[in-house]
Amino acid sequence: MQVVLWDIDHTLIDTNGVGGEIFGECFHRVTGHRMREQAAVDGMTEPVIFRETAALHGLTSTRAMFEEFAACSAEQHRLRAGELRTRGRALPGAAHTLAAVAEVTGVVQTVVTGNIRPVAEIKLGVFGLDTHVRFELGGYGEDDDDRAALVRTAMTRTSQTLKTTVAPEDVLLIGDTPADVAAALANHVHVLAVASGRTNAADLARAGAHTVVEDLTDPLLLDLLTRRTT
Repeated sequence: MQVVLWDIDHTLIDTNGVGGEIFGECFHRVTGHRMREQAAVDGMTEPVIFRETAALHGLTSTRAMFEEFAACSAEQHRLRAGELRTRGRALPGAAHTLAAVAEVTGVVQTVVTGNIRPVAEIKLGVFGLDTHVRFELGGYGEDDDDRAALVRTAMTRTSQTLKTTVAPEDVLLIGDTPADVAAALANHVHVLAVASGRTNAADLARAGAHTVVEDLTDPLLLDLLTRRTT
């Protein structure tokens, strides 16, 4: 069995600001402070972003505060799903690639993302990208602060749920940030980087990505995926 681990934001979708607005609204609700600035988000998990954003405002966050924030975020993503669909977008090639890989025998697709699971499901669902994704196998922001640990979580969940052994050579991670690359390399997993986010192809290659494409329409990507999963 081969396992494809997808990042979500700027790899499969772009919320075009809706996600940031929801973060700010929920931060205000939980802390009582309007968000003046947000911590770096690329490749970070949601608990880390919340904690570091709180620190930027002179606040010390607790697990209880994050859990309240997470519940608010899930609620607001559900309430604003229509707006997310209108303002955001699935990135070029995302739907086609997910569907094409799903046709290959012996492959399972899930996600490794800094999002909490309910938000991950909503983000992909509103753009019709959830059909081929086994969310129960993924690694999510609430599981660990460390993105590399999320890769291990997804591998373990896949092994346990599907009653098989998932080795590093069975896994392909696809993401758009140096943090995605580092998480894969830390687990000796092949990483395909997509320059559809804020990091260009040259920088992703320098970060150590085994393969780099400009976007998900690149035929090299689908060729690599199908070769690795057959």
